[in-house]
Amino acid sequence: MGIFIMECHQTSFSCNQQDNHDDHDHRDSSDREDQIDLQYPSYFSSQRSLQSIPSLASNFKPQNHYQFCLISDFKPHSTYLSSLTLAGKLVFTGSSDREIGSWNINNSHNNNIVLAGNGAVKSLVVSGDKLFSAHQDNKIRVWKIENEHEDSNRDDKNNQHAMKYTRLATLPTLGDRAAKLLLPKNQVKIRRHKSCTWVHHVDTVSALALSPDDRFLYSVSWDRTLKLWRTTDFKCLESITNAHDDAINAVALSSDGVVYTGSADRKIKAWRKRISLGDKKHSLVCTLEKHNSGINALALSNDGSFLYSGASDRSIVVWERIFENDSEDNTINVVVLGALRGHGKAILCLAVVEDLVFSGSADKTVRVWRGIERSYSCLAVLEGHTGPIKCLTASSSSSSTVEDCDTTSSGGVNSYVIYSGGLDCLVKVWQIIVPNNQQFL
Repeated sequence: MGIFIMECHQTSFSCNQQDNHDDHDHRDSSDREDQIDLQYPSYFSSQRSLQSIPSLASNFKPQNHYQFCLISDFKPHSTYLSSLTLAGKLVFTGSSDREIGSWNINNSHNNNIVLAGNGAVKSLVVSGDKLFSAHQDNKIRVWKIENEHEDSNRDDKNNQHAMKYTRLATLPTLGDRAAKLLLPKNQVKIRRHKSCTWVHHVDTVSALALSPDDRFLYSVSWDRTLKLWRTTDFKCLESITNAHDDAINAVALSSDGVVYTGSADRKIKAWRKRISLGDKKHSLVCTLEKHNSGINALALSNDGSFLYSGASDRSIVVWERIFENDSEDNTINVVVLGALRGHGKAILCLAVVEDLVFSGSADKTVRVWRGIERSYSCLAVLEGHTGPIKCLTASSSSSSTVEDCDTTSSGGVNSYVIYSGGLDCLVKVWQIIVPNNQQFL
């Protein structure tokens, strides 16, 4: 079964001409937002393809074993989507013109929109009733999200009523800045004749990640730093200056505390605390170099065994972490399995749910990949966006109540819902139904 095409918004790609835009692989991060012409964006054209890594292929041919459909689409903002995340029955979206919105996944109902900072909202993560947002204006903002109707129950909060956003903090906080200001050792030079405290990001905050227990927030920036924040009092605990040689675009965190960062310098670096040695700070434990161009996205499998990196070389590199002889005192062992190829332009975003990998590209498509016993297949190519796919998220549809595809499948199948945000200003909601592992073997 192919895509069931619903009536789509006819928003043209030029809806974003007046806005600032991204160039993850641009070398001068201070100017990258102003140098992208969205009518002829050089950033979204193909970079030199990755030839040195073999393609991961499978003899499995899906044929009629799966089906997918477009459930709905909606236009959450007047400008393009720069970030989105899924939390319960709500999708949170960030736009290129500083808007943050929340939307009911069942009916795309707008639960509220708030304006924050200046420029694009680059990343969103949710922890309980807190929303953390990363911004182009070099700030991280923390919001308390609650139902405006205090007498409503939790289901109503997720389904019917408008959400109330209360800003709890802007990071770094005033107290954090003041505490660091007086001591010269807390000053770092950011350019000639200018310095600031190490708790500041001095360029776009590009990505956020929460620790598994939600106690800590990690942020990366085009200023080439990785920072660690405590989520209870929002204090900056650590900053790794010059973590990369160029802008950092992505961060991913494993359950055992390994932090991966991906940069425009074409490198992935892994960091962690060597607790048995008494280290209180993160140390570099591994550097991965295979991509031919800047890295735009990272995603980890649930158990941390596989790392996926997407870059402007049109490839998704699959890395496997070998846990034997891996300890808190040693460098971790990560090897290349191969590359997933098929996209015609830069890979801009990635998501992983169970054994499925979802990739969004400047070629305006979303691809769905499945890996079984280190062999991968492309299950579907989702077409319908009229602009590059800037952000996406996905979940098992058993955890949501969105309308299913019209299917006669029975038993032995798994269903997933994908939310993709594009430079065509649309969020599209897709569903794919695939057989379970046993039917693939």
